[in-house]
Amino acid sequence: KAFMTTRVADVVMLLGIVFFYFEFGTLNFNQAFTAESLDHVLHAIGPAALGIMTLMLFAGTVGKSAQFPLHVWLPDAMEGPTPVSAVIHAAAMVSAGIYFLLRIFPLLAVASGPMGTETVSFIIAGIGAFTALMAATIAISQNDVKGVLAYSTISQLGFMVAAIGIGGYVAGAFHLITHGFFKALLFLASGSVIHGMEHGAHEVHDHHTDPQDMRNMGGLRKKRPITFWTVLIGGLALSGLPLITAGFWSKDEIFAEAWYLWENDGFVLALIVFVMLAVAAFLTAYYTMRQISMTFFGESRTPLAEHAHESNAFMTIPLILLAVFAVVAGWAGIPETFPVAGQVVNNNFFHHFVGATIYDLMHELYELHLVDHAIETLPFNWEPLVTSIVVALGGLFVGWWVDGRKPLKFGEPDPVQKPLG
Repeated sequence: KAFMTTRVADVVMLLGIVFFYFEFGTLNFNQAFTAESLDHVLHAIGPAALGIMTLMLFAGTVGKSAQFPLHVWLPDAMEGPTPVSAVIHAAAMVSAGIYFLLRIFPLLAVASGPMGTETVSFIIAGIGAFTALMAATIAISQNDVKGVLAYSTISQLGFMVAAIGIGGYVAGAFHLITHGFFKALLFLASGSVIHGMEHGAHEVHDHHTDPQDMRNMGGLRKKRPITFWTVLIGGLALSGLPLITAGFWSKDEIFAEAWYLWENDGFVLALIVFVMLAVAAFLTAYYTMRQISMTFFGESRTPLAEHAHESNAFMTIPLILLAVFAVVAGWAGIPETFPVAGQVVNNNFFHHFVGATIYDLMHELYELHLVDHAIETLPFNWEPLVTSIVVALGGLFVGWWVDGRKPLKFGEPDPVQKPLG
């Protein structure tokens, strides 16, 4: 299924590559992405054709990074071994589409710039924001411990695509990196949970109960302290717990980018993206707390959970290392304009390091009036910060209120089943 779905995207992308080569005369981005080259091609083929070229290349990202409507393969891909899932979802396969979109960012910026067509931005950012929200709504209803994380990956990739679509080059790249740490952590930790459940199944000779179903878990917090604390750290990073976790700094950067474009340029798409991603971020915090509550809180709901025990050091040491990075990786991207924390760090290392890759080119393109913005440091704004804090803490609280306060008992229906169906 994964092969067939991504093949659809690859055919469109291949046509885009042929078109790109035909116009630029090279497939080397260093040669193709110069101010003169981009200016020449824009005037030679016109904004509409350049927009089509960009969208044909973007089709590769839609397939590889599981964006709507080609997202359907990714939840099935997690049927494989959990360490493989961790690599696919955090570092290798699905990241390739986002990385590619970052590499062709100058083309995207020109295609949707003052002399291009805004349709390109609308399509790319629209698909990203819709995917982020849609996948978050699906993750709420998942009972498979890895299923929640699979849809969460689709949702977080949507955040990145939306950010790049509205021009947030650094914000998209930053979220790609931080997400890699906490999503790898959560997948490996879910593998540790399943491993413990399977040990319990061997001990009680029950091979019919599903060890991956969260409804069969519960009460694992006391039996598996290391796994619990690492999952909690990874979950809070995914939710964007304010000021501490890496996920907060990268998500806040995306919100800040969208808000800045809306407030300064009156770019309606940026406001739409801001609102959709804020709702998606709230749902992210909610389903994360739901997963933690169903897995670790309350009493054991089955003999499998009753007899589960902590994994060995071979499994827990990688979890501990990733948990450290799920917190500290975000500190490399604290904006200098951020109150207190910005002054303490006083060097937004990630922004300068990644922004430098296309800083000169974007500045040249900006002076030629081919792009709307150069790579610049955003001024501080309270609105995106407050939004970021409210949706993260609000989602976590609602998740605890619904699922953590009175943990499920065996056979009890999910509390959200009644209102949501």
